[in-house]
Amino acid sequence: MSQDCLFCKFASKEIPTKIAYEDDKVLAFHDIHPQAPVHVLIIPKKHYDTVADVPPGDTIVADVTEGALKVANQLGIVQDGFRLVVNTRKFGGQVIFHFHMHLLGGRSMSPPMG
Repeated sequence: MSQDCLFCKFASKEIPTKIAYEDDKVLAFHDIHPQAPVHVLIIPKKHYDTVADVPPGDTIVADVTEGALKVANQLGIVQDGFRLVVNTRKFGGQVIFHFHMHLLGGRSMSPPMG
């Protein structure tokens, strides 16, 4: 856990958040500034600054993805489709430096490349 990391504080329950899913490795919570009708952030409870900092052989990327799929099923957006996004570092648009995945759905998504 990083002392000044907002997402670590959510994971440790130091700061409350609207939880969508939780297990022993990941926490999923609703984004406070949603970009779609469904916008959930999925984080590992263990701190990694970025997905690029996850050590080879660590299963946390798969665990986070599995958590995202569980939330997508729970919220009923699998049939119509959804988007999973991981922003990495400055040029990738990462704002909070704790590896996280965005689950976006509930509406049609335009192509993300620009």
